[in-house]
Amino acid sequence: MEKETVSGNIIDLKVLRRLFVFAKPYIGKFYFLVVLTILLAFLSPLRPYLIQITIDKYVAIGDFQGLVNMTLILVGVIVATAIVQYSHTYLSGWLGQFIIRDIRIKLFKHLQTLKLKFFDKTPIGRLVTRNVSDVETLSDVFSEGLAAIIGDLLQIIVIFAMMFAISWKLTLVSLSTLPLLIISTYVFKEKVKVAFNEVRTAVSNLNSFVQEHITGMNIVQIFNSEDREYEKFKEINREHKKANIRSVLYYSIYFPVAEVIQAAGIGLVVWYGARGVIDDQITLGVLISFIMYIQMFFRPIRMIADRFNTLQMGIVSSNRILDLLDSKEHIANNGTFAPTTLKGEVKFEHVSFAYIDEEYVLKDINLEVNPGETLALVGATGAGKSSVINLLSRFYEINKGSITIDGVDVREYDLASLRLNIGVVLQDVFLFSDTILNNITLGNPEIPKSKVIEAAELVGAREFIERLPGGFDYNVMERGATLSVGQRQLISFVRAMVYDPKIIVLDEATSSVDTETEELIQGAIDKLMKGRTSIVIAHRLSTIQRANKIVVLEKGEIKEEGTHDELLSMDGYYAQLHKMQYKEVV
Repeated sequence: MEKETVSGNIIDLKVLRRLFVFAKPYIGKFYFLVVLTILLAFLSPLRPYLIQITIDKYVAIGDFQGLVNMTLILVGVIVATAIVQYSHTYLSGWLGQFIIRDIRIKLFKHLQTLKLKFFDKTPIGRLVTRNVSDVETLSDVFSEGLAAIIGDLLQIIVIFAMMFAISWKLTLVSLSTLPLLIISTYVFKEKVKVAFNEVRTAVSNLNSFVQEHITGMNIVQIFNSEDREYEKFKEINREHKKANIRSVLYYSIYFPVAEVIQAAGIGLVVWYGARGVIDDQITLGVLISFIMYIQMFFRPIRMIADRFNTLQMGIVSSNRILDLLDSKEHIANNGTFAPTTLKGEVKFEHVSFAYIDEEYVLKDINLEVNPGETLALVGATGAGKSSVINLLSRFYEINKGSITIDGVDVREYDLASLRLNIGVVLQDVFLFSDTILNNITLGNPEIPKSKVIEAAELVGAREFIERLPGGFDYNVMERGATLSVGQRQLISFVRAMVYDPKIIVLDEATSSVDTETEELIQGAIDKLMKGRTSIVIAHRLSTIQRANKIVVLEKGEIKEEGTHDELLSMDGYYAQLHKMQYKEVV
């Protein structure tokens, strides 16, 4: 498994600007959040000022009624602050959740449009991390990061202005330790920034490894590789632990240091202010308010470091998500041709194709299948048979040549319309963790259950389906683990049948089943192919003897083509394959 590396650039204003595009549908609520942020910045510092007035103007002279009035005002300010704080916290969280919902939906939709080539080279676990963990981290940008940082900065400015207005000398004394806090905060921010980036990378690598090995657990157990894979996992997990421990270490150092610096600032205020009170240069109310102010002043600075790193963590995730969204590895859907029906004429003209650069797996292929005919492709593993299927449905783009259906280039077809008319039955049938009915219809409400039952009856699958608990509502579990290979294959035939494609492609549909099941599946194939243009890939030559044309592929090139009898009479590649299968040669 290829490990993901740490990205270097973390703070990126371009990324932030792009993120705010997702906030546009909720711009009204965003502006209201800004208003709440400003209100909160002014309400919080108001309490020390009111306490100062209460002590100096009412308590000092024994005015009980004035004390009661100021207490009521103070309670009102506290209640108002609580309401604004609640509204701010709820709205920022609400905004974050709605935005990440939109991003997650857009990301998943984008993933569905990517070429299969992209998934060939990208670990599934990494994509899961992008669509789940990274998107979840991104919510902090809106709920705890940016809005909170702006609020903290505004609060610092307001507090400083009020302190300076009351006593500039005491303000300078109070903030004499501020440079130390700023320096320590900056060092902490830079250290944690790197640690957080390493944590996200470690999480992605961990997810990729776990997903890959759970999927391939049968291989691990078959080859008795549990201990070796365990050691690999321990190493990846160790890297994850180290990254987290580093961030924990930085936090454990920073917060005590910040507390000591704050305590030193308060100590200086008390020392200088007490002298002022004794000398009647400073009132007791001013001294008490400054003690409160300095606590309120230092708290946002400490929190800014943490919130800034939360923001950075979100930016790291955002960068990765946006990189994925920017991926251009999707099938271009520029075609507009969407016919209601197809004849089913398929033609390959001088088609060459390579998965990697110019390492061609298909070389100058020319094929033609008339409507309603059956074309069979045979050849050794790696000859290029499956590539023909992938190109016909435009899962991959051809490098050279053209592929036409009914005389129209496949690139001119609307992609959805093209694939709707091409039914593909693969050797390795994929079933979702859902009912048999939903696995057949794939959630399409336009396909009634009666049509599914009719198709199941036609291909010979109805009997075994209705024997299952719940029948068509039976849950097949993940990847169809509760069904046999033959049963999964029959379900895939029913799936192809209900969509009624004009072109059917069968990729080694009977290669993994026993003889009895093969006879049942072969009967289903015959019914599925009736009246349709068919392209069949088969290792068992007995299944394709009645094909209108058989094409023999070798290393991406056409070596022979003709009917079964014609190819046997040539005594070439096909005849050799036929003899080997029927053990006429050793």
